[in-house]
Parts: sequence; structure tokens; C-alpha cells
Amino acid sequence: MTKNELFQRIATILHDTFEIDPVRITPEARLYDDLDIDSIDAVDLIVQLKPLLGRSLQPDSFKAVRTVQDVVDVLFGLIREQAA
Repeated sequence: MTKNELFQRIATILHDTFEIDPVRITPEARLYDDLDIDSIDAVDLIVQLKPLLGRSLQPDSFKAVRTVQDVVDVLFGLIREQAA
């Protein structure tokens, strides 16, 4: 899965789960400041992302995540790690 495909899947999850206008979902969009994703929503997002990996995601992996692109990068790294 490419980073662009991951971004598209994450954008769909953000729109479907949190009813965020797709126009607001950009790689640079900050989860808390721009998209109003709070800590409870972040946990919900991690649960929604689990099927992309087929296994549980460790919340620690997402400590430094601030933007949508950060989420893409972390997931991409986890997918590559799992494939290795």
C-alpha cells in the first residue's frame, strides 16, 4: 500500500467516523487544531485503523503524531515493518 493510498483510506475514516469535511483533510492538517480530534477521538481513530494492519496498534506508536501526514507515515512504517 502506498502512502497516497493510506492517506485516502485515513481521509475516508476521518470523514465517515467524525463527519469531517473532506476539504479540511489535507496531509498538513493538524488533528487537534484543524480537525478537532481530541484524545478520545484519537483512540477511536486508532481502532478504525486496526484493519489496515490486521493487528492491534500500540498507542505509543502515535505519541508524536500531530498531522494527518504523521498518521500516514507511522502506518506506512508499521506496514513495512510487518512485511519484513
